[in-house]
Amino acid sequence: MSGEGDGNNVEALTDNFEDSNGSSTNHDVPIPSQHHSLKHHLLGPSLAKAGQDRVDQKKVADIIYEASKGSKFFNNEEIKDKTLTIKIERILKLKTKLERLDLKHDLRQADEYLASLELSRDLTQYIIHVDCDAFYAMVEELDRPELRDVPMAVGKGVLTTCNYHARKFGCRSGMAGFVAKKLCPQLICLPLNFDKYTAKAKEVRAILAQYDPRFESASIDEAYLNITEYCDNNGVDPEDAVAQMRREVHEKCKITISAGLAANAKIAKIASNKNKPNGQYRIPNDRAAIMSFMNGLPVRKVNGVGRVFERELQAVGIETCGDIYPQRAYLMKLFGEKAFEFLMQTYAGLGRTDVRPAEEHERKSVGTESTFRDMSSKAELREKLWHTAEELEKDLTRTCFKGRTLVLKIKLHTYEVLTRQVAPPKAVCTADELFNYSLPMLSKLEKEIPNMKLRLMGLRVTHLVSTQRGIRQDFFGLHAKAQLSNAGNKKLTDDAGWEIWPEEEFEARALQEREDDMAELERLSQEQMQDSEKEPDPEFHPPFGRYKTPSPRRTKSSLDSTGHDESLWTCPICGKMQPADDRAFNDHVDFCLSRQTIKDAVEGSADVLETTSSSVGEKPASALGKRKYALELSGTPSGNARQKKLFFA
Repeated sequence: MSGEGDGNNVEALTDNFEDSNGSSTNHDVPIPSQHHSLKHHLLGPSLAKAGQDRVDQKKVADIIYEASKGSKFFNNEEIKDKTLTIKIERILKLKTKLERLDLKHDLRQADEYLASLELSRDLTQYIIHVDCDAFYAMVEELDRPELRDVPMAVGKGVLTTCNYHARKFGCRSGMAGFVAKKLCPQLICLPLNFDKYTAKAKEVRAILAQYDPRFESASIDEAYLNITEYCDNNGVDPEDAVAQMRREVHEKCKITISAGLAANAKIAKIASNKNKPNGQYRIPNDRAAIMSFMNGLPVRKVNGVGRVFERELQAVGIETCGDIYPQRAYLMKLFGEKAFEFLMQTYAGLGRTDVRPAEEHERKSVGTESTFRDMSSKAELREKLWHTAEELEKDLTRTCFKGRTLVLKIKLHTYEVLTRQVAPPKAVCTADELFNYSLPMLSKLEKEIPNMKLRLMGLRVTHLVSTQRGIRQDFFGLHAKAQLSNAGNKKLTDDAGWEIWPEEEFEARALQEREDDMAELERLSQEQMQDSEKEPDPEFHPPFGRYKTPSPRRTKSSLDSTGHDESLWTCPICGKMQPADDRAFNDHVDFCLSRQTIKDAVEGSADVLETTSSSVGEKPASALGKRKYALELSGTPSGNARQKKLFFA
């Protein structure tokens, strides 16, 4: 059978399979999933966190199962588990049919792709992934040293982090607080204090900038650095440079960091988790060493493989990265082209080597969402919609964008997620515009769903248009098409010359999965509090992984006779008056505090990108939802705003 014939038969088989199964998916009631899969699902998104290796996860799973059984959260997780079970059964049926075919053509395609990947392997760079150890907990312990030797965590409804004493009991980030208390009754939970964490992060950032002024923030407690130039200029061995940097952070900031050193960002991140806490691990810049390291690595350890994808891979026999190779002929048909490319690059231990500030990344959308107690009143829903529009206006002002498409997202009390979108006649950015164009979508949903009860609402704009002057729409690849460069080692690049790797999409998907889990766990915690006398927690906003209290809608009574807001706060850094809004004020102070650090960090790079001041991008998709940017440029000359903030937050 010819290769071409094989491909046609497989495509026909796939079509027939989808036709025969698609309808059943919509109408069949999901069969009950086995308890072990549901219990594993309930373990949460942070199972691979450091400090969990010696924990009896079966015992933890049993406790979580019993603690949450009967809740809306549990019912929703059960439905998701059943749905995933059905999907996996479909995947296995398709694989069984594929195994009866001659897949020489697919095998040859996979091998050719692997061979082309080898041409892109770059072993000349030294990339570091830096991760602060139990960052929030360690910062709190600086103020309360007595907590260093007892189990403690930060976060009330949902734990955002916990120290290594607590991790021995199975506690970890992304776990409902009342569940953590069942695992460790003596656990001490502290409220979040982002001002404190941001201040400490600035201290760490200042040190990182000495080793790579163009380091890339991944979150408030992690970053990527390329120290190749630093090592060359100072004649320092990469491992010695990493040890020196870690020592300097410990001495000056009084916290510890762990680091992974490798030839690219993907395996550097994996390596940073090997010797936690307060350690470092190097994977040599050698192909054989990289392949050996990846061969026995569980796929769940790879950034971009979430719980759902992990279970799908395990179902077809892929437990470790080394298992990918024997299954390579099936991957395209089972999971699609992007997953095929991602998995093949993972098997080969390949990833990006470009490390750059957040402002140079492409931003595709701007949005905000929040969860809350079940809400059904039309008046309350409209007030919530207005507040969401106000929040989105602030984000759009901060990032200097407006959008041509507006998306409304809601989550019903049954956890079903619905989205609607509209294309206004012009790009929108103000709260009034956002509210007026989203209200008809909400009203239509209310008609379609009688007695609609919501627990989440969000707004997002896409097809962005910059509000800054002089922005080219294709700047840094906003409309770039992927192409193979004919020079050098033939890396996949966009029109601006940046490397393109499919891992970003998978990392973003895994991050979204984690954020959804965090939001639903917050809901579980709220359910547990409904019958208690405690005050409800403030709203939980997954995009920032933080609690925040809504700012009240501005009314006429809050304005003086001149139309100005009477409630103003003075910035302790620059002395300028700022609106009395917690989020905006904190971000303004962040900007003022970091201004001198940024100036020092970018000094000498003025000739690199003359127009970078006009581009405010989003963080890489691998870290979607955790980074924020500087809000204001007041007091900063426009020509000097190339990198408005080297955010490690």
